[in-house]
Amino acid sequence: MSRSEPGPRPPARSRLLSRPGRANLVALPLLIVVGLVWIYPFLWIVTGAFKTQNGLFTGGASLVPDQWNLDNFRRAWVDAGFSRYFFNTVLYAVASTVVELFKSALCGYVLARYEFPGRKLLHRLIVATLFVPVASIIIPQFVLVERLGLLNTRAGVILAMSGAAGALYVLLFIGFFSSVPSDLFDAAKLDGAGFLRTFRLVLPLAKPVIAVVVIFQFITNWNEFNIPLVFTLGQPDLQNLAVGMLSFKGEHAVDWTGFAAGMTLSVVPMLIVFVFFQSYFVRGLAGATKE
Repeated sequence: MSRSEPGPRPPARSRLLSRPGRANLVALPLLIVVGLVWIYPFLWIVTGAFKTQNGLFTGGASLVPDQWNLDNFRRAWVDAGFSRYFFNTVLYAVASTVVELFKSALCGYVLARYEFPGRKLLHRLIVATLFVPVASIIIPQFVLVERLGLLNTRAGVILAMSGAAGALYVLLFIGFFSSVPSDLFDAAKLDGAGFLRTFRLVLPLAKPVIAVVVIFQFITNWNEFNIPLVFTLGQPDLQNLAVGMLSFKGEHAVDWTGFAAGMTLSVVPMLIVFVFFQSYFVRGLAGATKE
């Protein structure tokens, strides 16, 4: 019987990690360290919400409370009025997101599918607004809301919050509606569909872009500070959570543990929303350019 010859051994170099593999061995621990550095302040705030005022300062950088104190959340929710601020924040974020969504979708639909004089100029002006700081238009917004008689009202805050930073969303919708086959619009015209009916027919196709707009705008509106502060100076009860944080600053002292509890109440709902919609967010960013 003949004995089979052993096959050639792979070269020693092939048994070693490839260059990308070696790079990952260096990059992964580095990214873990950077991630821990970035997340540490948030964890310190969350654990600080359960500490006593004395334990917050004597504990230093420790994340473990020496004594658990849940009274901070009661002070934030009841004494500082966070129950009222939470309702206002949800109302402002949801309503202004809906307004911004339909406003940018309609604008993107018109610019993508209709030819009219000044179309290219309008498109360039919208792109130019990307370079304008949002805070710089708060004065004309204030004058407009005041003349409409909506100052110190929830409607005025919603109008102001949904009237800025929409250029990026318009461009996303322009890119999507431009990629929709013209046969779909021709078929709608043959069926007698008008402008609004055709828009209602094609809007559900833009789910990836809608997901991106909703997540971006909702998070932005939830954390908005300037507009709810400036437009509700005469009615503090209409302020949101971001402005309500000022309730913990007294004349001579700051309630830091109450502030930490308020920050936790404000941030945790947004983390839950983002984690829940994370897959939609990633697919939406890809679909905004691919679908």
